[in-house]
Amino acid sequence: MESEFFGTERISRILMRLAPPVMLAQLIQALYNIVDSFFVGRFSDTGLTALSIVYPLQLLMIALAVGTGVGINTAMAYFLGIRDRKRSDEAAGISTALSLVMWAVFALLAAVLMPAYARMSTESEAVIADVIVYGRIVCVCSIGLFLESGWTKVLQAEGNMNRPMAAQILGAVTNIALDPLLIFGLFGLPALGIAGAAIATVAGQIVAAAIVWRGGYRRSPARALYPALVRRVYRLGIPNILMQSAYTFYILGLNLILSTFSDQAVTALGLYYKWQTFFFIPLGAMQTCIVPVISYNYAAGSLDRCRKTLRESILAGMALMLIGTLCFELIPGPMLRFFSRDAEVIAIGTYGFRWIGPSFLPMVTSLIFPVFFQAVGSAGKSSLLTILRTVVLFVPLGWLFAHWGLHAFWLTYPVTELITTAVGFLFYRQFLRAEAADGAAAPQTAE
Repeated sequence: MESEFFGTERISRILMRLAPPVMLAQLIQALYNIVDSFFVGRFSDTGLTALSIVYPLQLLMIALAVGTGVGINTAMAYFLGIRDRKRSDEAAGISTALSLVMWAVFALLAAVLMPAYARMSTESEAVIADVIVYGRIVCVCSIGLFLESGWTKVLQAEGNMNRPMAAQILGAVTNIALDPLLIFGLFGLPALGIAGAAIATVAGQIVAAAIVWRGGYRRSPARALYPALVRRVYRLGIPNILMQSAYTFYILGLNLILSTFSDQAVTALGLYYKWQTFFFIPLGAMQTCIVPVISYNYAAGSLDRCRKTLRESILAGMALMLIGTLCFELIPGPMLRFFSRDAEVIAIGTYGFRWIGPSFLPMVTSLIFPVFFQAVGSAGKSSLLTILRTVVLFVPLGWLFAHWGLHAFWLTYPVTELITTAVGFLFYRQFLRAEAADGAAAPQTAE
């Protein structure tokens, strides 16, 4: 069984085998996000602001799709760890049905509520119009995103990273190729503007889904098994859904805070998140790769391998995230000018980037600790860390610091990451003490 190497191979070799395909796929995705914003920014400033406003909704879709996939992935890895292939296949078999249900519900709500969401986020009629057009297309036509996310996690649970990598790459390439053609109307095509960017996005998602369908799609289990399987999947996946959904609401909250200063401040924050996707590739890869490894070894009773996986992923993540810190400190101006020529956006972003950059290092631990607790079945600790970071700290601190002005607002990032890391470390020590106590009690129970 291909996944057995999770329990026998050196941790560093496992990560080196799993991480590069994921990182390459995420690199292409990050380039797609950057190129998408580049073309939209060249078409109109209002379109660039609209992308920043719709971004939280896209994160919410990803939260529902990927979070469900992570629950299936973790359940499969657990069953594989106890050598139960049949139950692993049953968990994989509910992926398609869950993805389709989530897509239908989200698409309906987005179609109805998009105008109200747009007017809540800005007073500019031009930006509102762009938000409605772009938002409705990328949300209502997101079936490819939901299906691809579920099928990808099925493949990754069994150690197959190559097909998801190919899907991500070809989907992003499709998006990048269609962007200029549809936005500007090249080669006789109509100039669709921001609608063209949205169509290119969903086309890329459909291409990616078509690629992972082979191998990722599994036959549905008997209906009688659905209730128990769905409960298990969401018990494991809800921490990830909460984590990703909380990102949606905290970014929305921060957008609303910044909108009290100017639309340019909202745009600057949106450009940070565009660059963040690029620099967070190593961290995102570590989060994806360690879940099946830790889940497998925890089920197999190998706590030392779980601890080593956590330690090595944190060290590798910090070493690579240092590059992002240096870029945000040394070249924020050129990074911002890549997207925008607005002097106010560049001035606001330059100051903000230099405050955000140092937060990248503690952000490694504040994001990996919740993933670790999710993988070992400690959903409570995982969810608490996520809620602490995104609900208790980010928006309230942003609101508090904003009272001292726009410059003070950017302190939100380093303060939030340091506090979350400290609490995550305390939870980790509690977890180790509890595991040690259980291990000491086991022989006594046997006697």
